[in-house]
Amino acid sequence: MIRMYHVQKKYGEIAALRDINLRVEKGEFCYVTGPSGAGKSTMLKLLYGAELPTDGKLLVGGVDVSKLSDRKLPGLRRNMGIVFQDFKLIQSRTVGENVGLALEVIGTPRADIERRVQAVLGIVGLRGRGAEYPRMLSGGEQQRVAVARAIVNDPSILLADEPTGNLDGAMAIEVMEILQAINLRGTTVLVATHDAGLMERFPYRRLRFEHGKLVQS
Repeated sequence: MIRMYHVQKKYGEIAALRDINLRVEKGEFCYVTGPSGAGKSTMLKLLYGAELPTDGKLLVGGVDVSKLSDRKLPGLRRNMGIVFQDFKLIQSRTVGENVGLALEVIGTPRADIERRVQAVLGIVGLRGRGAEYPRMLSGGEQQRVAVARAIVNDPSILLADEPTGNLDGAMAIEVMEILQAINLRGTTVLVATHDAGLMERFPYRRLRFEHGKLVQS
């Protein structure tokens, strides 16, 4: 599913990632972990094309991301779901509208959008909440909306960048249980986190970065 061959990412003279070689198979659940500044977020940005490698080869689902044009990037991202720490919900849109936005922009028929939105809201435990606005929800519920938005297009890969960083312990566990359930449905899941407690509670493969190097896989 993911292949990295001698991948490097530099910002000027500063190397954010150094000579990364990595294989992640379809259906795996992996943590991307390490101290602040180790390269976790840079790793995820390379995977969804927000940044391009300075050197090396990066394949996602057989597609060489480093060679994709801006015009072809949306096609890559349609097979991905992305969850951010700060939710990135549109406050002027309802929960249902936020979740369905990715389907709306690719021209999915309205009836199909409604059906799929209701289905994923059920998966994340928010059935019947689609008409509410993000400000009416708790932080944990807003993160669940973000997860629903990320999976509404049935992606093959889900990338989550510190998805529990702004949540208390109970809410963080709820979100992790949802990500675990999504993985059991066959989606490859990568979660960037430094929360050792969560990684102990939900033990999966760890990709540990330090100073831009992959030191544990």
